[in-house]
Amino acid sequence: MALRYLTSGESHGPALTAVLEGMAAGLPLTEALIAVDLARRQTGTGAGDRMAIEQDRAAILSGVMEGVTTGAPIALQLANRDHANWKGKAVPAYTTPRPGHADLAAAVKYGYSDIRPSLERASARETAVRVAVGAVCRAFLRTFGITVEGYVASINGHAARLEGMAFSDRIARARRSEVQCPDPETAAQIIASIEQAKNQGETLGGIIEVVVQGVPAGLGSHVNWDRRLDARLAQAVLGVPAMKGVEIGNAFTGTAKPGSQAHDAIVPGPAGLERRGDACGGIEGGISNGQPVWLRAAMKPIPTTRKGQDTVDLATGKPCLTYYERSDICPVPRAVVVLEAVVAIVVADALTEKLGGDSIAEMMPRFATLRRVTLDDTRMSGQPHLFWP
Repeated sequence: MALRYLTSGESHGPALTAVLEGMAAGLPLTEALIAVDLARRQTGTGAGDRMAIEQDRAAILSGVMEGVTTGAPIALQLANRDHANWKGKAVPAYTTPRPGHADLAAAVKYGYSDIRPSLERASARETAVRVAVGAVCRAFLRTFGITVEGYVASINGHAARLEGMAFSDRIARARRSEVQCPDPETAAQIIASIEQAKNQGETLGGIIEVVVQGVPAGLGSHVNWDRRLDARLAQAVLGVPAMKGVEIGNAFTGTAKPGSQAHDAIVPGPAGLERRGDACGGIEGGISNGQPVWLRAAMKPIPTTRKGQDTVDLATGKPCLTYYERSDICPVPRAVVVLEAVVAIVVADALTEKLGGDSIAEMMPRFATLRRVTLDDTRMSGQPHLFWP
C-alpha cells in the first residue's frame, strides 16, 4: 500500500482527525479546496438537523508548506461544533440498541456498559474527515487527468433512466439536482418519497454509481488477491456506514447472460485496441484496462428511525421500542461525495504504487510513458515458449 490513512474521533467529541501518509510532494493543496467537497456532504434533500449545526471545514495541521504538499504525513482536523452542546453535561443512559446498527454488536465485543461508545464511533459523522482525505486524493488524481464523480441511480425503488446517457451528462445533471439524480422526473419522485418517509417516521436507502474517468491501464494486479483493484474498491465502499453491497460494472445483470455475451469484445480501432462496451467496469483480472472504472453501491435505509422498532432494554431486560435522537431521513444524496472520496483514495493509492516516486515532478514523466492499450505496446512474438524447462 503506497498511501495509507487513519481517522479518529467521535460523532459528538471535540473533533475528527485524519492522517494521510504517502502523498507525493509538490501537490498544490489548500483548505478551501477541501471545503468544496465537505460542503457537498452537508447539502441535499433528506439531510437531518445535525447539518444545520455543523459548518465543516478541515484544518491542515501538517504536511503542507507554502501551499504545496511536502511528502510528510498530512494531518487534517475537523471540529465538531455540536460538541459544545454535550461538553460537561451528564448524558442520559442509552440502553436500547437499534436493529441494524453497531449498537449491540459493539457493546458485546467491547463490553460497554452503555451504547453511547458504540454509536459515537460507528456514526457516519466520521465520513466527514474521510471526505477531506478524499479531496486531497482527488486533487492528486486531477493532476494526471483522472476524475472521480458519482450520482444517485435510485432511491426507494425509484430508478433513474440512464440508458444512452453519457457519463459526463449524468454527472452534470446530478450536480444540478438536490438529490444528486441525473433524471429530473425520477428526482421529483425521490423528493416526494423522502417527504412521505419523513411524515411516516421512516428512512430510505438507494443505489449510488461512481465513475472514474481517465484511468490508465495497469492499476492493480492479478498476482495476489489483496492487490486486485476491484477487491480494494469493494472493501473501501463497504467500509462506509450503511453500504451493504457493491457491483463492479454489470456484475449482477451479467449473470443472466451466457459467457460469450457477458464480456466486452476487443477490436482494433484508430486509437488502439478498443472495446464494445464496458460491462466489466474498466477492470479485468483485478487490473484497470484503460476504460472508465465504474461501480454501484447499495446503501440500506439507516436504522435510526423516528418510528419505533422492536428491541430490548439492556438495563431492564424488557422488550421495548428503540429510542430516537435524530438522523437523516435519506442520506443517499449526501453519501455520493463520500463514495467519491473512498474510491479516489483507492485509485490514488494504486496510481502511486504504479508510478513510484516521491514527488509530482518525478511522477509526471513516468505517467507519460505508461504502456497503452495499443498494438505497438502489446505486440507479441507469436513464437512458442518453453516456460518450465
